[in-house]
Amino acid sequence: MAVIKFAKIYPKFFESIKSYSLSIFKKDCAAGLTVGIVAVPLASAFAIASGLEPERGFFTAIVAGFFISFLGGSRYQIGGPTGAFVVIVYTIAAKYGYNGLALATIIAGVILILFAYTRLGSYIKFIPYPVVLGFTAGIAVILFTTELKDLLGLEMGSVPADFAEKFRAYYESITIKKINFWAVGVGASTIIIIMTVRKRLKKIPSHVFAIVLVTVATALFNIPVPTIYSHFGELPRNLPAPVLPEFSLEMLRLVLPSAFTIAILAAIESLLSAVVADGMSADRHDSDTELFGQGVGNILSALFGGIPATGAIARTVTNIKAGGKTPIAGMIHAITILIFILFFAKGVEMIPMAAIAGMLSVISWDMFDPRRLIKFSRQSRSDMFVMLTALLLTVLVDITVAVEVGVVMAALLFIKRMSDVTTLNLVTPSSVDTDDLRFKDVPDGVSIYEINGPFFFGAANNLIHTMESVAEISGIIILRMRSVPVMDTTGLNALETFSATCVRNGAALILSGVQPEPYKLIKSSGLLDILGKENVTDHIDKALARARQMLS
Repeated sequence: MAVIKFAKIYPKFFESIKSYSLSIFKKDCAAGLTVGIVAVPLASAFAIASGLEPERGFFTAIVAGFFISFLGGSRYQIGGPTGAFVVIVYTIAAKYGYNGLALATIIAGVILILFAYTRLGSYIKFIPYPVVLGFTAGIAVILFTTELKDLLGLEMGSVPADFAEKFRAYYESITIKKINFWAVGVGASTIIIIMTVRKRLKKIPSHVFAIVLVTVATALFNIPVPTIYSHFGELPRNLPAPVLPEFSLEMLRLVLPSAFTIAILAAIESLLSAVVADGMSADRHDSDTELFGQGVGNILSALFGGIPATGAIARTVTNIKAGGKTPIAGMIHAITILIFILFFAKGVEMIPMAAIAGMLSVISWDMFDPRRLIKFSRQSRSDMFVMLTALLLTVLVDITVAVEVGVVMAALLFIKRMSDVTTLNLVTPSSVDTDDLRFKDVPDGVSIYEINGPFFFGAANNLIHTMESVAEISGIIILRMRSVPVMDTTGLNALETFSATCVRNGAALILSGVQPEPYKLIKSSGLLDILGKENVTDHIDKALARARQMLS
């Protein structure tokens, strides 16, 4: 019976402090302050885009951000709310309220911890790139279309989660009289400033610079646009006490699928962010420990009134570029945001909603990344089809369905490709390698065939017809399996059928070059006894010797 080996969890924080120094602390402080300032408008923006109060984004960045750095497996990871979660959070909150969202987030945290301890998180890397690209682009489309309300300054109710309903609501609301052109100007100015600063002043945090500049200009000139204060009221000046969400078996049943989506999405994005950080540094993250930190961070985030969190690639990169050296930089980033809500919440309340929408529009564009999609479209048509399916399902149906269907489609395409690679060929003197010239002396009545590639259900089904025709040959058939690294039960069944057909036709079957894994399956199934141990060899020389013995 297989024994599960639990992962060893050892946060990078404890590894880092062994050689910590004042000079490293200074670098961590500078980086933590920089990322914290960058995170302030983003934290509120992602909460607002999710249909929730801005303070829930702050609570997430503070609590989850602190513990993801403290208990995670990366020296540089910065955790908090991200654009990838906006769609799923918006949907859960719209259906079940914040209580249902908090419960789903806590369950997702528990799932992430289980992923970490059982090493199941390693399977996250097998989610195909076309699926990740597709649902990321789909999230970008939904995020942008959700922000049209504030970008145009429309006075309408909450934006529906359903894509079709969303545009129906916009169609009914968008008229020349209802559009606030002051808001359009503020949103457009935010976008232009961000793009300009990015291009010409690369060392300045473009999002923060744009938000501060537009907020100050709006206040100085008394521009009539909705602000965070006019929309949500006064922000809290403290961190709330932890509260458990209301729990019931019915609510658990309802939010469980969403909890799995949150967990998988958090695992994908956090590990991707950690890999990006590894590429920019000499460090290597611990995936199991990283997922453990993500799990604890999400549980505590929900208890303190926050939303789902994960590793944020842009903020993690900013941390590295700002000189961060250890997880303490990420912890300082969280403390910086706490200081903001304690002492500078008034300034945050003045931020125009249109400026938030403009900033999120740029983030949506970055997530959609048209250049990457165009480059991808020039590659495999089948992968492009998977990507477009994931994109459309994310936009029109649900991100959970998009991931599930996308993974299944990608798996089927993989099976098809692998089955096309596996072949059954006749070995002749003109087709063999130079080290196999002895085949010129193959005795009459001996035919040699070779299977190349994995012998699993996709390949077996393709080879059945060929194997049937080979089995009709009389005499001795040597089947080389040196290039068969793995074989499943479907491949075994095809081999058993092949053997039985050979017997009916009066042919003898010898297996050659059988590798360890296929040999175990042949032995455990009883096929070894049927063929005879002497007819299952590990080298072609032994197979040829056995054939000559049978002919003598």
